[in-house]
Amino acid sequence: MFNIQYSLFNIRYLLFQVRNIFLFIRRFSVFILFLILQIVSLYFLFTYNRSHRAKGLGFAGGITSYFNSKYNLLENFLTMQEENRRVHKLNDSLMNLLNTNFVIVDSGATMALDTLNKDTSGHMRRFVWRSAQVLYSTASSDKNYLQLNRGSSTGIGDDMGVFSSNGGLVGKVINTGENFSEVISLLNVVNKMSVQLKRTGSAGMLSWEGKSPQELTLKNIPKTDSVKRGDTIVTGNYSLSYPPGRLVGTVSKVLRDKASNFFILKIKPTANLTNLQQVFIVENVNQQVQKELDKQTQDMVEKKEALNE
Repeated sequence: MFNIQYSLFNIRYLLFQVRNIFLFIRRFSVFILFLILQIVSLYFLFTYNRSHRAKGLGFAGGITSYFNSKYNLLENFLTMQEENRRVHKLNDSLMNLLNTNFVIVDSGATMALDTLNKDTSGHMRRFVWRSAQVLYSTASSDKNYLQLNRGSSTGIGDDMGVFSSNGGLVGKVINTGENFSEVISLLNVVNKMSVQLKRTGSAGMLSWEGKSPQELTLKNIPKTDSVKRGDTIVTGNYSLSYPPGRLVGTVSKVLRDKASNFFILKIKPTANLTNLQQVFIVENVNQQVQKELDKQTQDMVEKKEALNE
């Protein structure tokens, strides 16, 4: 009995829906007839008239191309991240093959440790490059940092230089965990470093004043230098963290400091410091040895000065 009542209810509901459809068609019959006639007339127009047919096909092709381009952009966006990782790994391998990462060792006068890598010509490796992914970064504060997905478990340590995927200086590792590391960015008011003007070799102090992320400040370049807009700023030989001659930025403004004999240069950084995704971490494999030697030298000089007093 229940099944019969349920079936009758379904039939009534179906008839009700059919009735609504017919009421809709009757209510809008004139408009529906207009649409049908319009479609038929357009069909005959584009079928039997060559000029209109060509225009119609061109219009349809334009619409199809528009939606195809949007679809391709979406597909490229979804696959680009994996492609970026693949290209970055390739660049990582190529960076380690550069001649500037090696130094000639006089094997006749010194003994090189077996653990130090050498190339086929006997040059001792100075720098090792590793790719890393930026997990997050800041650019809106006066003290900005980045966090990377590499740590001590993959050979990362403090004081290692960090460069963007286009070769521009980003900053330096200042804190290392087992699987992650923190980098102090160039966009940090406490981060000051020595760089040099590539064309003249003059060294100056680079800093950020906490204003535009697209503008750093370089001081101590003498007015005797012929500085001009577009000059290249590179890393110098004054830090154990960065290979010399690496891109830092270009001169965007040349200002004369009336109170001194030096320029105040505004530098546009090579790296896009507000949108970093993939970076390179560079390790000076001899940094610890060089630091210990420097400390021993300072201690030796201080002892000699104390004895002379």
